[in-house]
Amino acid sequence: MIKAGIIGGTGYTGVELLRLLNKHPEVEVVAISSRSLNGQRVDSIFPSLLGHSDLEFSLPDDKSLNECNVVFFATPHGVAMEGAGSFIEKGIKVIDLGADFRISDATEWSKWYDMEHTQAELLKQAVYGLSENNRDQIKNAKLIANPGCYPTAVQLALKPLITNNLVDLSSIVADCKSGVSGAGRAANQAMLLCETSETMKAYGVSGHRHYPEIKQELELLAGEEVGFTFVPHLVPMIRGMHVTLYVDLLDTDTDVRPFFVNTYSNEPFVTILNDGVYPETRSVKSSNFCQIAIQKIPNSNKLVIMSVIDNLVKGASGQAIQNMNIMFDLDEELGLEQIGLLP
Repeated sequence: MIKAGIIGGTGYTGVELLRLLNKHPEVEVVAISSRSLNGQRVDSIFPSLLGHSDLEFSLPDDKSLNECNVVFFATPHGVAMEGAGSFIEKGIKVIDLGADFRISDATEWSKWYDMEHTQAELLKQAVYGLSENNRDQIKNAKLIANPGCYPTAVQLALKPLITNNLVDLSSIVADCKSGVSGAGRAANQAMLLCETSETMKAYGVSGHRHYPEIKQELELLAGEEVGFTFVPHLVPMIRGMHVTLYVDLLDTDTDVRPFFVNTYSNEPFVTILNDGVYPETRSVKSSNFCQIAIQKIPNSNKLVIMSVIDNLVKGASGQAIQNMNIMFDLDEELGLEQIGLLP
């Protein structure tokens, strides 16, 4: 049985980890930390866990975390950067759901996250945890940089096109929409019901922190520079993410469907929808699945790709567990078999 610990257990990704790991047949969560809630029962804060967890929140330096085989950091940026090393030295695997190890260049990371990256050596050994791209590296990793939600949905949608040299790499446009839970659980006036209900808005248009992460990974796939425009939007729903990508085909007559089908034929969590069927965020709600649809625009070289995920599952906690399964040589689908909730 794998013993798991969670640092930063009061946010949405932390409680999502608890929800999913609670039903994982090979994992026992033995510690969960929160400085502000130290000593309080987890189910008193998250009543959905009543009867499923008798854990109490502890401090991040509690000795019980040192008994773990894997520690998840579900913390704001900067926390895992300072704390991961001590666990790795003890032989404990670390999966960071934050952004501390996603961008390989420390200077570039500092530019986007407004603080100095102090762990250059850890950054070098971190493996980017997009399971469908880096499975072999993840197997032997000690430290996983769990991808962001937008980067996950975008990369999965573009991978078949880029790896098969099917599109013009100079002008890829990503029009992305996310539910409010992507902003986290901390109190924020802009996230109040009256501020987000019955409206939608773009944000981060001049530069979103996920932009350099996406561009970095797309260029690794392509082996060359990629021209990428990324516009995220906040929409009035709690969870879910819809990404619409616009690309130019190099050959107007190319049938791209076989490339998508072949790329994901053995991937348990990526589904390519039939022609004329477009994805809905509710179809993957609370699941670790990504659904992708493709649509050629008639009489042009334009291709539209649509990709949906649950930002808290495949975009965060579910993907972290998928990575953990790979790291411990378990069935990749263990603990992640839930299908989307309807309605």
